[in-house]
Amino acid sequence: MRPGVLWLMAGLSLLIAGCAVTQPESNDPPLLSEASFNARILELESQLTQQCNTQAEFQSRQLDQQQVLTADMREVGSLLRYLRQDVQQLEARDEDPIIIREECEVDDVLTTKTLVGRSEWVGFPEVGTYLQARVDSGANTSSLSATDITRFERDGEDWVRFKLALNEDDVVVESQRDEWIEAPIERRVRILQASGEESRPVISLLMTLGPISENVEFTLNDRTHLVYPVLLGRRFLMDIALIDVADTYLHDRPEFPGGEPTDQAAEDEAADEDDNEE
Repeated sequence: MRPGVLWLMAGLSLLIAGCAVTQPESNDPPLLSEASFNARILELESQLTQQCNTQAEFQSRQLDQQQVLTADMREVGSLLRYLRQDVQQLEARDEDPIIIREECEVDDVLTTKTLVGRSEWVGFPEVGTYLQARVDSGANTSSLSATDITRFERDGEDWVRFKLALNEDDVVVESQRDEWIEAPIERRVRILQASGEESRPVISLLMTLGPISENVEFTLNDRTHLVYPVLLGRRFLMDIALIDVADTYLHDRPEFPGGEPTDQAAEDEAADEDDNEE
């Protein structure tokens, strides 16, 4: 047999064998097992049950709201019937309706706050003296007239040492006029003036004014060019005092050892009024 015929027969045999081995591709989805089928059915049943429960809950809420609205409408209708009956009774009497006004209780601010004048005596128990003070709601922080202000450190904290800066006619317990006073510095404030910016220390001192006894913050600065050595600002007045600008010295001067007798205070107050008029 010729070699060419042999090669042709061999090629045909391989071709027939390849066609027999190769399987045609199928686009059909794989068959589900029984377990997968049952799981899918249970999942669909769960979703359907959840949707039914949600719809039932929504319908229940709508029914409740409708019942509440119906009850409110019935109540309004009942009130309207009573109102019509009252109006008919008033019309039958041919009388003017009686108006009852309910008065609101108003707290008397004077029972919770102390009334002070535009000028008052104040006392400093820790210093041992009284001074005259001007009450000024326009100022934020209170101020105390001081001189020889010296900062120093005590136990790791900033303190200040100073003397009262007073004029000859300022009323004070004379034994305390030139005494040194020491206090811790609470903070510092910046004061803007025409001459520039100034930083002042702030201290806290126990102060009395009539029935008031409070720790008050004071800035320290020389006030000898002003009438009063003490100024009381809004921080002190807030929530505890009211100002009667038409009156002065509504409270007695406090007593301190070595101070002038109380009856002398009236003369000092009169002199103060004369100075202000001038």
